[in-house]
Amino acid sequence: MTTPVRAQVNRMNAAAYFTLLAALMKDNPPAEADAAMVANLARIGIVPGQDFDMSKLDPAAAKGLERAPGEAQVKIMEHMKAAGTEENGWMFATKTGLYGTDYVQRALITAIGLGANRPQDAVYPTSETDGAGKPYDGAKKYVVHFDKGQTPPVNAFWSITMYNDEYFFVNNPLNKYTVSPRNNLKTNDDGSVDLYIQHDSPGKDKEANWLPAPAERFILMLRMYWPKEKEPSIIDGSWKIPPVKPAP
Repeated sequence: MTTPVRAQVNRMNAAAYFTLLAALMKDNPPAEADAAMVANLARIGIVPGQDFDMSKLDPAAAKGLERAPGEAQVKIMEHMKAAGTEENGWMFATKTGLYGTDYVQRALITAIGLGANRPQDAVYPTSETDGAGKPYDGAKKYVVHFDKGQTPPVNAFWSITMYNDEYFFVNNPLNKYTVSPRNNLKTNDDGSVDLYIQHDSPGKDKEANWLPAPAERFILMLRMYWPKEKEPSIIDGSWKIPPVKPAP
């Protein structure tokens, strides 16, 4: 319980990974739609209900399989660029939780979040760069501006979460890892809302709207629970996520 799940999986060699896969498939049999993949797995000795023994593979096949973990991890994380819609520095998908046989999409969501709801339940836009395409730098200050009435349209609630560059929470003096309406956000005179994303406090009068950042690179995730499906909506594209901009 002290090692993150992703780290545990990433440390597995091919033998350990596929042995575990075979064991899990005994209690979690593949769906009918997975027939083609099941047939491919059978070619390397992975059969539902049976143990996997890598030592029984042809030496050439075993050698090729040993390369799988490293190559797969690269492919999975690179899929982030094609996993959904890119908008103002935010990447989001509206087919999470409903993968079918899109195994790479499923693997990416599992790698960064273990699991995800259907888009009708939640959408999770993620941002690694500001609106100009530059990676976030904890030495800089940023602002997210929502015009009056243009905060994320949801039926439940929304929040922006701070992560380090490995998708883990960032320790800070306030023990504050998200910023959301639950923080009693302060509005500007015109009804708009500014969120401050930076390492140091923007001042006591603005701390309700502050999301503490690390001193290094970081990643943001906007969580939208029960997003509205009628205009304005992120699902149909009628609501646009504003860019994160360097503070003036």
